[in-house]
Amino acid sequence: MLRIDQYTEVFVEYLNAKVKVKEPVNLYEPIDYILQLGGKRLRPVLTLMATDIFGSDHKKALDAALAVEVFHNFSLVHDDIMDDAPLRRGQETVHEKWDINTGILSGDAMLINAYQLFENYEGETFRELAKLFSKTAIEVCEGQQYDVDFETRDDVTIPEYLKMIEYKTAVLVGAALKMGALVAEASSENAQRIYDYGRDLGIAFQLQDDYLDAFGDPKTFGKQVGGDIIENKKTFLYLTALQKLDPTHSKQLQHLFSINPQDPSEKIETVKQLFIDSGAAEATQQEIENYTQKALNVLETLEVPQENKSILEDFARLLMRRKV
Repeated sequence: MLRIDQYTEVFVEYLNAKVKVKEPVNLYEPIDYILQLGGKRLRPVLTLMATDIFGSDHKKALDAALAVEVFHNFSLVHDDIMDDAPLRRGQETVHEKWDINTGILSGDAMLINAYQLFENYEGETFRELAKLFSKTAIEVCEGQQYDVDFETRDDVTIPEYLKMIEYKTAVLVGAALKMGALVAEASSENAQRIYDYGRDLGIAFQLQDDYLDAFGDPKTFGKQVGGDIIENKKTFLYLTALQKLDPTHSKQLQHLFSINPQDPSEKIETVKQLFIDSGAAEATQQEIENYTQKALNVLETLEVPQENKSILEDFARLLMRRKV
């Protein structure tokens, strides 16, 4: 087993060797741009780790890991267009740096490229990887549609929100781990268990992302702080605050999420204070801890050496302490 930073280094070296700008440049340059912006490389690292955890060689999983990272970044390019987001990882989003049409087309090419990478696996491994990827990809699209729908709904429930982030974010984390298990030819039981671990960790990760969107440091977060508030997104913070606030302040919060002021700074600060005063900020942090613990409980059922479980346990705890 390697350290997390070593897996990241191995993956980035492989990405740089495989992803090249070619003709037509206006199609491939945005792909190279978004993939070179960095990010946490969370999902491909998990794919490589899982392969080693189940006793195989992580190098066998490099194409699967790259497929996961390319697909994830494809979804970010299109999400940023839908959200009209100006920043991604502290830099201009693809549609801002180029234009919307370029963002759509380059994103489409990334999705196809991700599928192509599975062609490097044989027989049953290829079939299982492609099957898992197709299931995950459509769930991510469903999650994104739920997210869009929620922007215009006033009756979103917390269970609905948790389902949305499970599909939009968490299933890809689970799939990244399961792909490593499939490459390592782990048992179906173990492959499902590590998927469940990843899914629960992914929910915790997205709740943490929602929290950082409101309360993160703009210098380290890499995205526009308060973006979810500007977009009137019904996050766990918002939905929990609605439940906890008295009727007067609840109506104030609902009103704030129905307007789009030209200068949103005052709206952001008022909403953040309501999140704190209602106890929603604290409740969100507790829910992050709950899902992290749920993931760790699943981890205990994995049939691998304890030292391998410890690596995933450390990874989960490290992830929840992040500021970016």
